[in-house]
Amino acid sequence: MSRAPCTRREFLGTSLAGLASTLWFPSQADQPLLDLHQHSLYTGRTHEQLLAHQNVHRVTTTVLLPIEGWMMEGGSRSVTDWDLVVGGNRDCAQVEKENPGRFLRFASSDASLSRAIDVIRDNLRRGAIGIGELKYPVAVDAPEMHRVYKLAEDVRVPVLLHFEHDMYNTGFERFESVLKAYPNVNFIGHAQTWWGNISADLNPLEMYPKGPVKRGGLTDRWLGDYPNLYGDLSAGSGLNALTRDPDFARDFVRRHSRRLIWGSDCNCRDGKGGGLRDGKCIAAGSLAALRDLVPDRAAFRQITFENGAQLLGLGKPR
Repeated sequence: MSRAPCTRREFLGTSLAGLASTLWFPSQADQPLLDLHQHSLYTGRTHEQLLAHQNVHRVTTTVLLPIEGWMMEGGSRSVTDWDLVVGGNRDCAQVEKENPGRFLRFASSDASLSRAIDVIRDNLRRGAIGIGELKYPVAVDAPEMHRVYKLAEDVRVPVLLHFEHDMYNTGFERFESVLKAYPNVNFIGHAQTWWGNISADLNPLEMYPKGPVKRGGLTDRWLGDYPNLYGDLSAGSGLNALTRDPDFARDFVRRHSRRLIWGSDCNCRDGKGGGLRDGKCIAAGSLAALRDLVPDRAAFRQITFENGAQLLGLGKPR
């Protein structure tokens, strides 16, 4: 049943969560949606629950990001908390095979391991279309990481990096040297330190800063200066960046509309917050925030489909 147009008063009174399925996007039936950032076996979620989550949001194409090593079940660290578990390369390949046309996958391995390049290269040869998520305790400009960047340059695939202060891909302020050294590699930035640095006054120990953004942050500047750099809007960090300062966010999204790609990185079971303590689905929240920030349907489609499709070399949806 089609929904009657709402008045402006009703529009302004509608909650952010409700915006996920209403307003000037009355239907997503003809709106392709690419989720750049998902995981298999995420905090114990089954393959069937992952597919159900994506179906609720009418995601047409999902990119699965494996993490090999400490975050994998049975990895090098003893895992007792499901919050530390995601699927690796083999599991992502299995999901892709079971759902042809719905899922794509990247390849990943801990860059500090001697076998990392062999593992990544082998998975790229067997169908992976990018490298990431790289979420390992290595400096972003370490020699081990340069091996990964060189492989990406040779095989012409993008690299997705998780930036988290004092934890993963450390030395964020030196990342600019990597962008300069590999102009033909497309880099995708993600996570707390990446999104915190939209502001020039970030306290690096604060993972989810609140309040007004001070213009001139490194992330904001680099997105404008380097055509080989993209921003992954997923997770609580991306949602926080979109909502902490709406006036800044509206301008930020406008200025970088060709460099931003939607992703969810949501681990709820059903697309409605099921299985999470706070009962909130990050995918629903971030889609609602984008609908509130972008001026029209074309801009929304660019961020939620076209930018990612172009970056990954995907054809137009049927």
